[in-house]
Amino acid sequence: MEIKKQIEQLRKELHQHNYNYYVLDNATISDYDFDMKLKELQALEKKHPEYYDPNSPSLRVGGAVTKNFMTVVHGQRMYSLDNSYSKEDLEDWEKRIQRILGDVEVAYTCELKYDGASISLTYEDGKLVRGLTRGDGIQGDDVTNNIKTIRSVPLQLQGDYPKKFDIRGEIVLPFEGFAQMNEERIQNGEEPYMNPRNTAAGSLKLQDSALVAERPLECLLYSIVGEDLGLESQFEMLEKARSWGFKVPTVAKLCKSIDQVLQFVEYWDVHRHQLPYETDGVVVKVNSLQHQEELGYTSKSPRWAMAYKFKAEQVSTTLEEITYQVGRTGAITPVANLEPVLLAGTTVKRASLHNADQIEKFDIRVGDTVFVEKGGEIIPKIIGVDFTKRPLDSQPTKYIDQCPECGTHLERVAGDAKHFCPNEYGCPPQITGRIQHFISRKAMDIEGLGAETVELLFREGLIRNYADLYSLTKEQILPLERMAEKSAENLIKGVAESVQIPFERVLFALGIRFVGETVAKKLAKAYKSIDALQNATKEELMQVDEIGQRIAESVVDFFGNEVNLEIISRLKAVGLQLEISEDLLLNQSDLFNGMTFVVSGVFENVSRNELKKLIEDNGGKVGSSISSKTSYLVAGDKMGPSKRTKAESVGVPIISESDFMAMLN
Repeated sequence: MEIKKQIEQLRKELHQHNYNYYVLDNATISDYDFDMKLKELQALEKKHPEYYDPNSPSLRVGGAVTKNFMTVVHGQRMYSLDNSYSKEDLEDWEKRIQRILGDVEVAYTCELKYDGASISLTYEDGKLVRGLTRGDGIQGDDVTNNIKTIRSVPLQLQGDYPKKFDIRGEIVLPFEGFAQMNEERIQNGEEPYMNPRNTAAGSLKLQDSALVAERPLECLLYSIVGEDLGLESQFEMLEKARSWGFKVPTVAKLCKSIDQVLQFVEYWDVHRHQLPYETDGVVVKVNSLQHQEELGYTSKSPRWAMAYKFKAEQVSTTLEEITYQVGRTGAITPVANLEPVLLAGTTVKRASLHNADQIEKFDIRVGDTVFVEKGGEIIPKIIGVDFTKRPLDSQPTKYIDQCPECGTHLERVAGDAKHFCPNEYGCPPQITGRIQHFISRKAMDIEGLGAETVELLFREGLIRNYADLYSLTKEQILPLERMAEKSAENLIKGVAESVQIPFERVLFALGIRFVGETVAKKLAKAYKSIDALQNATKEELMQVDEIGQRIAESVVDFFGNEVNLEIISRLKAVGLQLEISEDLLLNQSDLFNGMTFVVSGVFENVSRNELKKLIEDNGGKVGSSISSKTSYLVAGDKMGPSKRTKAESVGVPIISESDFMAMLN
C-alpha cells in the first residue's frame, strides 16, 4: 500500500510541476529535479505494473506506436466558422443576430484565431480519455497517444470540473520551437519544414508518439461542449477552463459593441507579430450561451460566431501557363500555373482563375506578372495584373471551346459563370469524379478505397460507374499496381459494408447536381424512398421546404436519364438503403406538416436539439426567428423577453414544453 501511495504522490507532484511550467509559465522546480522524480516514478511503475494509470505523467515521453489511426465520430459536431473581412461584414452579422434575438443587448467575446491543427479532447471524471482531430467535423482520427505527450494538455484536471465534457482547441507550434527544429534539420542536411501550422498538423499523425514528444507542441483551448456544464457565457467558459488546468490564452476580451470588437481587431492586426504563435484573425462570439442556443447553426457553421480574417498577404509572380480542369459535374475551372513563390509560409505554384469572365475582367494573359493572394482561401487566387511589366508580344487569352479531356464542344448556360462539358457519361474526369464523390466520407464512406484507387480501377477498365464497385472481386483487383492481399480484402469489405449507409446519405452520394447534404436530407424526409422521389414532378418537388426551381429541375433531369435509372436498379439489387428504414419511419409522421416552430429557452425533459428533432421528425419546420408565418413559439425557462414580445405583437401562440408534448401525443 505504501508503494501505491508513493506512486500516486509522485504523479500528483509531476502533474503540478507540468502545469506550473507549461501552462502558467512559472517553473517551481529545476529541470534536473523534475527528471529525477520522473525517473523514480518510471522505475516504480515498471516494478509495479498493477498500478498502471493511462494518464500517468510518465507517458509524456511517448513510446506507444499507432499503426492505424481509428476514425471516431465526434460526440458533438465540430463546425467551421463563417469569415468576414471588413467592418461592414461584422455589422451585417450583428443585424442578422438582432433579427433573431430581437431588441436585446448582445455582448461579444473576442479571441485570437490561432493557426494550428484543430483538436477535440474528451474528459471523464477529470481524466483525459480521448483526443480526436477535427477530420471533416463529423468524425476525426483518434490521436490520444500523441496528445498525451503535449505538456500543456492536462492529463488530470483540478477544481470543480463537470463529470464529462469535450473541449476544443488548436495544437500549435510556437515560432521559437519551429525555428529550433528547422535549425537541427538543416544541420543534419535535411529539408527545413515549410510552416508551423502544417508541421503541427503532421505531428499529430506520426506513428511513434516518442517522436511527437520531442516536438515543442502546445495546446490552446477555446470552447467547451457537453450537457449540464453549469456555464452561462463564453467568457466564463474560458475562465473556468483555465482554472481546471487548461492553457487558455489570456488575451480574450469581453466587448459590448461591434465598435469595441473592431478596436480589438485593429490592435491585434498590428501587435500579433509580437505573439509566440501564428495567428490569422480574430474569432468573435456572442457571449451569452443562451443567446448562442437561440441563434443555433446553419448546415456548416454557428450563427453566433464569426472569424474576422486579418488582411491577406499578397505577392507577385509570373503566370507561366493556363490549364483547364474538369470537375465531376463537367464544370471547367481555369488554373493559373505560376512561377513558384513563397506566400504565407507555403510555396504557391497554382492559383484559381475561377471562370472566363474573371480572366476577361482582369485581362489576364500568359507571361503577365500577377498579384496573388491567399486570404481565407485554401487555394490562392489572382487578384490583379501588373500591366507595367506586361511583355510587348503579349496576346489576349482565348478561352477554350473544347473539353481538354474528351474534346467535346463546351456549353455555357445563360446566367451561369462556368463553361460545361456535356459529355456526362463519356468524359473521364466526370466519371471518376462521380465515383470519388460516391465513396467520400460524407456520402458512402467506403473504407479502403481512395481517389487514386478509383482512378486506377477506371484506367484498368474495371469500373465505369459507382454501381460497378459492387461487382468487383478480389481476384480482379489483386494484380493491380500497389494492391496487396490485405488492401484488396479491405476494399471488398469496405464496399460490402457500405450497404448499411442510410438513405439520405445514399441520395447525397448519387451526385445529383445541386443536391448537397442538407437538400438530400430534406428530400429523403419528404419522399421516404427513391421510387417516390423518382416519380415526383418539378411542381411537387418545389413544394418541399427550401427546394427551388433549379434543384427541382436537376432532380427531374437526373431521374429522366435511362443510364441513371439502370445504375439505381443495380444499386437496389445489391441491397443499398434506397428508402428510410422502418425503425426511423415509426418515429416520423406528418403531424406538423406545414407548421413552423421557433424554440427558445431551456427545457426540463428534453434538450433543445431533441425538441427540434421531434418537430422535424413529425413534418414540421424549425424557424430561427419569429414572423407572421410562425405557427408556434415553444417557450422554455430563461427565454428572452424580446421573443415573447415579438410573438405577442404578431399574434403567434406561445406554448410550453408540456403543451408541445401534448400536441405530439
